[in-house]
Amino acid sequence: MDEVFKALADPSRRHLLDSLNRQNGQTLRELCSGLGMARQSVSKHLAQLEAAGLVTTSRRGREKLHHLNVEPVNAIADRWISRYHRGRVQALADLKTALEGTPMSFVYTTYIATTPDKLWQALTEPAFTSQYWGVEFDSDWQVGSPITWTVGGLDISDPAQVVLESVPGSRLSYTWHTFTPEFAAKHGFSDEWLKAVTAEGRSKVTFEIEPMGRLVKLTVTHDDFDEGSTVLENVSQGWPSVLSNLKTYLETGSPLPTE
Repeated sequence: MDEVFKALADPSRRHLLDSLNRQNGQTLRELCSGLGMARQSVSKHLAQLEAAGLVTTSRRGREKLHHLNVEPVNAIADRWISRYHRGRVQALADLKTALEGTPMSFVYTTYIATTPDKLWQALTEPAFTSQYWGVEFDSDWQVGSPITWTVGGLDISDPAQVVLESVPGSRLSYTWHTFTPEFAAKHGFSDEWLKAVTAEGRSKVTFEIEPMGRLVKLTVTHDDFDEGSTVLENVSQGWPSVLSNLKTYLETGSPLPTE
């Protein structure tokens, strides 16, 4: 956490985070255009943000894309805000809210003390997903295979719910589930919400698993959203909780307590 606070202390680095919050997945050239400093200086700031875990990167051809990662801020909130609930930490709560805005994609990186195989099991096997997520999946996890979601006893099936990529212990990608009237009613969503989300194109989520010594780096990218997506707004609020639960479950054997 010292590295996170140190990284956030510099106004130029906060400006870079603000820029990624407005438009996630920018190149170095795009980020430089909003700052009156040399490319080398921006690169150094980005390196510090990446070292603190506040920025993560991906490749698109020859381009290196930078993404905002809210996991470190979420960890600060879990440790301090939820424990003390004092007014003097409201600034951290505001920062968390600001960084968990709604860019056009959601990217989250965390480091878990586990193995790639155990993490793969936790992402695909119902006995695991039901513990930290409250969701069960029925699929053989082969590319092109369908996935049935079971949420709160409600089965959600659709031919468009399919596995896109599947490399055990390394990479998993699939399309997001269909929003049905039964799902909306089960979870208290309004008719207006259902109309909005069913009008949107289907998004997808990708899990990248990388061994790093005694830890495993997990990067979750949820994208392919429409502009102004209601689904993106919802999943951006939900993913930090699910992934914090996943990390806690794998490291301790028990998920975080839920309200």
